[in-house]
Amino acid sequence: QVQFVESGGGLVQAGGSLRLSCTCSGLDLNYYVIGWFRQAPGKERGGVSSISFSSGSAVYATSVKDRFTTSRDKENSTVYLQMNNLKPEDTAVYYCAALRSFVTTTAYLNYKLYRYWGQGTQVTVSS
Repeated sequence: QVQFVESGGGLVQAGGSLRLSCTCSGLDLNYYVIGWFRQAPGKERGGVSSISFSSGSAVYATSVKDRFTTSRDKENSTVYLQMNNLKPEDTAVYYCAALRSFVTTTAYLNYKLYRYWGQGTQVTVSS
């Protein structure tokens, strides 16, 4: 059974930082790309980042580039999203998801391509 456990969300002031974690069981992540997505109320789910778990190569949405960094811990089957200089517009529920692929591209910022999903974690940035 595939399971993702997300953690690290919370309330932070603008300019602050949070680190989200996504730990997976039931998949060999070396065959997968892990994406981070977010969804604000009334808005469509949007791509934040995508990382090849085997190589560590990552791509980012333009809106978060230079502020967010995704990385992975192979030993613990965990992917992280380090979010710095947070802005109120970053407020959303953040999800991790898996797509079977060895490599990632900006095309994989499309949530419709992903099969397995975490439950989401709320990030709220106050101004």
